Amino acid sequence: MLGLPDGIRGCLFDLDGVLTQTASVHDAAWQEMFDDFLRGRARATGETFVPFDPARDYDDYVDGKPREEGTKSFLASRRIHLPAGRADDPAGTPTIHGLSNAKNEILLRRLRTDGVAAYPGSVRYVRAARDAGLHRAVVSSSANTQQVLTAAGIENLFEARIDGVVAERERLRGKPAPDMFLAGARALGLAPAAAAVFEDALAGVAAGRAGSFGRVVGVDRVGQAEELRAHGADVVVADLAELLDQ
Repeated sequence: MLGLPDGIRGCLFDLDGVLTQTASVHDAAWQEMFDDFLRGRARATGETFVPFDPARDYDDYVDGKPREEGTKSFLASRRIHLPAGRADDPAGTPTIHGLSNAKNEILLRRLRTDGVAAYPGSVRYVRAARDAGLHRAVVSSSANTQQVLTAAGIENLFEARIDGVVAERERLRGKPAPDMFLAGARALGLAPAAAAVFEDALAGVAAGRAGSFGRVVGVDRVGQAEELRAHGADVVVADLAELLDQ
């Protein structure tokens, strides 16, 4: 059914890059925030300004991770270590929280000005899953998941939402740990073996594999099919609509 093995009773969908075309918006927000910070640091220290790489750096260090973990991971790749700071640090404060808050402000501004679209093939697939009686949840590290779902007009297609807000409240580890997907399965009343994970991020695919889910579907939007398989995807598709014919 829908390209899934027998015994699958529910679907756990990542948001950015799987359901909605917000990966590019996140990428641009990360790039704007990090480049502002790195440019200022270069002026202050005399170091060479090396901009954030929206392809390699985004995929390797921030994609699929909670915001603060993404900030810390990228900075560590540049051998930059900042204090954690406080959750309410003003945007741009040279702390992990301050830079993360700046990224979030940029993202929300871009969502307001540019909007967000859902992938048509993904919407078709989710509706087919609903019509087939499969349970459905969104699992995303983004604290803005509800806003994005609403902006894309697809919030009513899902029975549960495990996002950055829930992760912080319940102290769930971010991907590649399986905690958030496991919480999604619990919210649907399913054992991991009865749920399928749909992910485009390498960390998210690794999380699906670590949680021993019944099927891990990698969604290849950027030409990394082999990497998705290497991280644990059982099958890789360019668009979820491909699964409708299986």
